[in-house]
Amino acid sequence: MNNIEKIDFISNWIKDYAHKGNFSSLVIGISGGIDSAVTSTLSAKTNIQTHVVTMPILHHQTLNDRGNSHVEWLKKKFSNITHHHIDLSRVFNEFQTELKDNNSEHGYANSQARLRMTTLYQIAASNNGIVVGTGNKVEDFGIGFYTKYGDGGVDISPIADCLKTEVWDMGKELGINQEIIDADPTDGLWSDGRTDEKQVGLSYKEIEEAMLNENSSNRDRYLEIRSKNIHKMEPIPVCILPK
Repeated sequence: MNNIEKIDFISNWIKDYAHKGNFSSLVIGISGGIDSAVTSTLSAKTNIQTHVVTMPILHHQTLNDRGNSHVEWLKKKFSNITHHHIDLSRVFNEFQTELKDNNSEHGYANSQARLRMTTLYQIAASNNGIVVGTGNKVEDFGIGFYTKYGDGGVDISPIADCLKTEVWDMGKELGINQEIIDADPTDGLWSDGRTDEKQVGLSYKEIEEAMLNENSSNRDRYLEIRSKNIHKMEPIPVCILPK
């Protein structure tokens, strides 16, 4: 499929799912990155009321500005956009204060994603909506680079069968702001603003090549990352009692 065909197919898939379930709105978190930019645009193309939500926690001004810029672009291009700006910084600070004896830095990073998930579901519940996920195939099914019950907690995953490079290509076709396309991917959950590549140790193109090529020089590193996160991608273990 070419990019236009992919865009139309995914947008129609979102619309069909919402209509079959009698949902009247779509709810999407906006991060300032390419995945949420493309997913929110595909959702807007359905003509279903689309709630886009910016939820700053840490002070990452450039990332926040990119997200707000994308929202303004959406509002100019589509008439079915509702923007919610929910500042979660005070909620997160209070959360940290109450959990002062359980101060895992990695835990706090994931807790930010879970606070955002809770916010999206509250908005969805208030608007007969569904939460639309923004994870791509590399993150969701390759290396498990997402927060369990955070950005992994969604109702539908429109771009989860798309490689990261395919998402970038669709973004270009959709006319997404160039600054978002050019930006280094980051989850925005760390105070030092570290990129995804810095956290993982491989670029998305390197990960994709390792996913698709068993003889890749990066295959061992890819499998190492995947093995640590495989619990996110498999069903929750259930203790089955003997008959």
